[in-house]
Amino acid sequence: MLPEIRTPHRLTCHCGAVEIEVTLSDGLNTKRRCDCSFCRRRGAVAVSAPLDGLRIVKGAENLTLYQFGTQTAKHWFCKTCGIYTHHQRRSNPNEYGVNAGCLEGVNPRDLDPVPWSDGVNHPSDRRG
Repeated sequence: MLPEIRTPHRLTCHCGAVEIEVTLSDGLNTKRRCDCSFCRRRGAVAVSAPLDGLRIVKGAENLTLYQFGTQTAKHWFCKTCGIYTHHQRRSNPNEYGVNAGCLEGVNPRDLDPVPWSDGVNHPSDRRG
């Protein structure tokens, strides 16, 4: 049984330095994993939120940004504990991907099966 998702829902990093309120696009129904070179190493299950659906409540100064490749996606991590909290998506820059494991009361294990998206063959990487 999937956990209840409130609107907005609380999200925190491991150490608690970062706290975010997020309103998900479709609850946990957008759950996915990506196999791009970065995400497969990170291993997190992501769910979607619109750009206006995420509000940093505490610790904005404690977030650090990582970008690579096309520089489209923006991945944020807590500087203290290193936990990935969210990212602005490459496939849809109008959305955030949110680390489901950071959502209060959510254990990613309970979300199985989680579909995989093909980040290795991402359309943004194809030359036309």
